[in-house]
Amino acid sequence: MGRIQSTFRELRARGGKALIAYITAGDPSLEETGRILLELQAAGADLVEIGIPFSDPTADGPVIQAASQRALAKGTTLGGVLEMISRMRGSVEIPLVLFSYYNPILAYGARKFARQVREVELDGLLVVDLPWEEWAELRQYTDQAGVDFIPLVAPTTPSDRMERILAGAGGFVYCISTTAVTGTTKPRLDEVRKLVARVRALSFLPVAVGFGVCGPQDAREVSSVADGVVVGSALVDLIHRECCGSRSLVPLGKKVKELKQSLLSAQFPIPKP
Repeated sequence: MGRIQSTFRELRARGGKALIAYITAGDPSLEETGRILLELQAAGADLVEIGIPFSDPTADGPVIQAASQRALAKGTTLGGVLEMISRMRGSVEIPLVLFSYYNPILAYGARKFARQVREVELDGLLVVDLPWEEWAELRQYTDQAGVDFIPLVAPTTPSDRMERILAGAGGFVYCISTTAVTGTTKPRLDEVRKLVARVRALSFLPVAVGFGVCGPQDAREVSSVADGVVVGSALVDLIHRECCGSRSLVPLGKKVKELKQSLLSAQFPIPKP
């Protein structure tokens, strides 16, 4: 059993929910990204998604787009990110998921990429723009490397297509709460509940919800119907505004602790506004 499955199983056994933190690798630098991974782990994040900066994103909102541009301007590459993960792996024990568009992987070489993914002990891979019909192009290599191939499903995903996607999935299911780009629209709990129910009817994998989950209240509400939440834009923005350069990572740790604490209370009724 891999680290992702073990993490969700342990959380479920004690009634907990997973806090999945997204960060953009290389923003403000790869050295700082390593420090950020340690801070996220210490503050209570259960998993971390490491975003590979890309020049032409389609799903990312303005906050993550800007972070990607800053990282690319610093010379961040896929190979450099994998080297950073390799250096940090001895200190970072929580599961790490690489979040990428397919172009950087294709340019790097799928076979070489899969070999290095195994070497750095990456736990999961999420390729946001690789359609189900073309999974085999990459998975012929990554499946052999033992990395979980994590699917994305949206409220607009047809049921027959969702069934095919989930049949070959691993790790957990990433449910997009909205059809908008990241960090721009808050999730509607009624719509999230419907989407999660559709997924649970087709898969036994844990379900995490992202896009628009920004603060403790959002996280608390969404986790009441899911196994975990993904928080990205809010953390990326905080890192840029308050934690760049020589500044302390204390604000980031505080934010993550607040988010994690909100998940601990998700079992209780959510007060009406």
